[in-house]
Amino acid sequence: MRTAMTKGGALRAAAAGALLLAGGLAAAAPPKAEGPRAAGVEVPAERVPTDIRRLTILVRDMDRSLAFWRDVLGLRVNYDARIRVSGVALPAGVPGNETRLVLLNGNDPWIGWIGLMQFTDPPLPDAGAPYPTRLGAGGHVLVVNVDDAAKRCAMAKALPGVTMTAEPRLQVYEGRNGGPPIRVMGCNVFDPDGTFVEINQILAD
Repeated sequence: MRTAMTKGGALRAAAAGALLLAGGLAAAAPPKAEGPRAAGVEVPAERVPTDIRRLTILVRDMDRSLAFWRDVLGLRVNYDARIRVSGVALPAGVPGNETRLVLLNGNDPWIGWIGLMQFTDPPLPDAGAPYPTRLGAGGHVLVVNVDDAAKRCAMAKALPGVTMTAEPRLQVYEGRNGGPPIRVMGCNVFDPDGTFVEINQILAD
């Protein structure tokens, strides 16, 4: 992992940090990656103007968060660096705040990434416990698809800081566009920073 940069590079680092937060480590064009497709959802004849690239979560303790996103869910770290932020593009912390930014990806090299950012010097104020246990307006549900929901849910439940709200169970949803029912095995948890995550495994027809 890189360490904090020199004073002479602070402005460049702040600009780089803003770019990272705005769009991630951008490529000239998204690579063509083939992966699983949702039944009943057709590939558009023409590309729509937007890709959902990444969700970045402000975390209290990077190692604890990595224990969930990397070790429990199996995402792969592709970037880990210390950067200084301007305090403008991202309305958090103070100008020149040092942060640690870790980016993780699943099976697609372009979309569906998770970013973890910890403000290290100075740290962000911590509202303290208790962390959220219910959702309200403005809340969000992050859905991940895993290889073995029972295994991943058990690992999540055993991890300190994770709150499980629903044990693994089978759910059946109406199919899309007249297709077969959608069968999902999964559980629901709050991660160590209160992000609500639905851990799913789409089952074969």
